[in-house]
Amino acid sequence: MIDLHCHTKISDCSFTTEEVISMAEQKGVTHLAITNHDTTSGLSEAAEIGMALGVSIIPGIEISAFDFTRGNRAHILGLYVTPGHEAISELCQPLIEQRNKASQMMVRILIEAGYDLSWDEVEELAAGGTGVYKQHIMHALLKKGYTNSIYGTLYKKLFSKGRNEKERGMAYIPIEYVSAEDAIKAIRRAGGIPVLAHPGQFHNFDAVEEWVQLGLEGIEVNHPLHNQTDRIKAGHLAECFNLIQTGGSDFHGFYSDTQSEIGAFAADQVEFDKLIARRESMLKL
Repeated sequence: MIDLHCHTKISDCSFTTEEVISMAEQKGVTHLAITNHDTTSGLSEAAEIGMALGVSIIPGIEISAFDFTRGNRAHILGLYVTPGHEAISELCQPLIEQRNKASQMMVRILIEAGYDLSWDEVEELAAGGTGVYKQHIMHALLKKGYTNSIYGTLYKKLFSKGRNEKERGMAYIPIEYVSAEDAIKAIRRAGGIPVLAHPGQFHNFDAVEEWVQLGLEGIEVNHPLHNQTDRIKAGHLAECFNLIQTGGSDFHGFYSDTQSEIGAFAADQVEFDKLIARRESMLKL
């Protein structure tokens, strides 16, 4: 079983790297891509844990990007990236810092609004990661009894982007994402294979042809947020532009909005073989 999209506590999953890989081994996953948001931190450790447990770890990343041409968010997976490569750190470190500052502002707004909350409590839930995400804030509020779920009515009330200022969440703080084009280029510079993640979620299908010209090599077909129409569209684009069709659980543990388990929405073996062949051909360049 091949899962090419999975997170750990280093970004916004509730489980540690060791716990995630142990669960993967128990589920029968043979190849697991660790694709934390905007960082390659912990990938060397993950490879060692995977080797001990019999799970082949693919070093990866999921870059939080934006399609400024069409006004949509876009997530770009990088598979087989070089951990710690400067192309990744130079692009993503400012984003990590910006996200953490935004989270501090969100917590301050909630405290001023009367919520029984502290930054230390939230930060403790994010310990071992690159910083605080909205999921950590919601987890702290859940522990205080303000809600019974990470996602739901309270999440929308606090953090909804909204179509206008009136519909915006009371603690919504925008952050400026990197461009999808820069994400693709950085992944390639780091020796990785750029893959467009869950294009159905962010309506990225129209951008595929343009991004292929910049070096996009794959498209995520199997994903918990993709319906049949999304899978058909992604598959058609893959055939048109010779893209590798990937798949993965996008596992986030307790912080998931899909309840997807490790190993779900797996990649096809034939497509994985294409991924390996594509990687080998890129290494020869």
